[in-house]
Amino acid sequence: MKALVVGGTRFIGAHVVRRLHDAGAQVTAFHRGTSSNPILPVIEHVLDPGAEYPITAFPAELLRDWDIVIHMVAMGEADAEAAARSFAGRTGRLVLVSSCDVYRAYGRLMKTEPGPQEAVPLREDAPLRSVLYPYRGMEAQLGAYAYDYDKILAERAVQGASGPDWTILRLPKVYGPEDNGDLSTVYGFAGVPEWRWTHGHVENVLPPQSWRLPPVRKRVTRFSISERRLRRPWASGWHCCRSSVATRLRRRRSTTTRISSSTPEKFEHNLVIPMLSMSGSR
Repeated sequence: MKALVVGGTRFIGAHVVRRLHDAGAQVTAFHRGTSSNPILPVIEHVLDPGAEYPITAFPAELLRDWDIVIHMVAMGEADAEAAARSFAGRTGRLVLVSSCDVYRAYGRLMKTEPGPQEAVPLREDAPLRSVLYPYRGMEAQLGAYAYDYDKILAERAVQGASGPDWTILRLPKVYGPEDNGDLSTVYGFAGVPEWRWTHGHVENVLPPQSWRLPPVRKRVTRFSISERRLRRPWASGWHCCRSSVATRLRRRRSTTTRISSSTPEKFEHNLVIPMLSMSGSR
C-alpha cells in the first residue's frame, strides 16, 4: 500500500507514519522539514516551505498515484478543498483527520451554542455546531491558524468534492507523553466533574488497521474515535493509562475557573474503532 501522510512528523502524525510503516505500507510524509521525531522510521520525505497551514497547493512530485492520502493538518475549508482537488483521480481514498469539536455538544460546553446539554451518548449523526470558527480570537494562544480553523468546513469541503472516496475520522482529546501528558485539556474542566470527554492515547487513536475495516470499503464514511471505556488514569505508565477522568477530578480541588452549570454536563461517544490487524482478523 502506498500512503501519503500530509503532516506526519509531530505527535499524532508521527505515530500514524510509524504504524503504517510497521504494517508494511510504503509511506511518504509531506511537511516543511522544520521538525523531526525520533520515532519516525526511514521513509520518503517530501519537503516544501509551503507545507504550512493552510496547505493550498502540493508539489508536482506528490501528484502521483496513492492507495491512500491521510491529511493530518487540514484545518479548514481552503486546505481540505485543495487536497480533494489535487488528489482527485490519484488516490483510492482521502482520509481527513477531524475532531469531536464539530459537535453541537462541544459548543454548548464552551457556551458558544445556546441550549441545554446534549443527551448522551453521542453518535456520528449527532447535531453539529451552528456557530463556526470556535477558536477565532485565540490566535495569540493557539497560532494564526485558529482564525480560519473549523473542521466542520473541512468536512464539508471533502464531502462536497467530486474527487476521491473519503473517510472522516473525528478524533477525541488525544494524550500521550509528547503532548497533553498532564491531561490539562481535561483537568481544565474540573468545575464540572461529572462531565465526560471522549479521549484516546496517541499510540492507539489512529491505528492503520482502521483504514481496512469493512465499513471503510464503502465509498464514503465517518467515524468518531474513542477508547472503549473510561479507566482510572496513570495506572502503571502510558500504555496502561486509559484515563477515567471523573475519579481523579472528584479527588482534586479545582484551581481553574469553574464553568457554571446547574446540571453537570456529560459528553460520551459510543462508537470505537476496534483494534484489528491489517488483514481484518483479530
